[in-house]
Amino acid sequence: MKLVTLCLLIKDNKVLLAMKKRGFGTGKINGIGGKVEEGETIEAAASREVGEEIGVVIDPAKMEKVGNVKFYFRDKPEWDQDMHVFLVKDWQGEPKESEEMIPKWYSHGDIPFDVMWADDKHWLPIVLAGKKVEGKFHFINEGAQIDGFDIREV
Repeated sequence: MKLVTLCLLIKDNKVLLAMKKRGFGTGKINGIGGKVEEGETIEAAASREVGEEIGVVIDPAKMEKVGNVKFYFRDKPEWDQDMHVFLVKDWQGEPKESEEMIPKWYSHGDIPFDVMWADDKHWLPIVLAGKKVEGKFHFINEGAQIDGFDIREV
């Protein structure tokens, strides 16, 4: 199971999401993040990924951990992930497009769940409401469909 991060930048009641241009999840809109490298803390990985993907600098000490969600892909177990979710309200720089992502601000009522991973609609509104979550999702059809899930506030 891959250890991964996801950061949600928050400003003026909006959340920054980005369309993935290449790699895992191409064409989907999601938060910013990626794999934790060997010897790297989860927080350091989250900060590094945000810098690489949208060009902003985050102090890992200023990230708030708000979730831990595990993903299981029945037909692609090599995709299984243990995702650590952070809210970020303080950073340096302006989000910009990279070779990997196109960032865009969304008001909480206008999040494009129809072009996101199917799990996001089950946990993202809880996090944006100021709560923390834990859970797991089981996917089939290479992640196109949820086969079962358990998500709870903690």
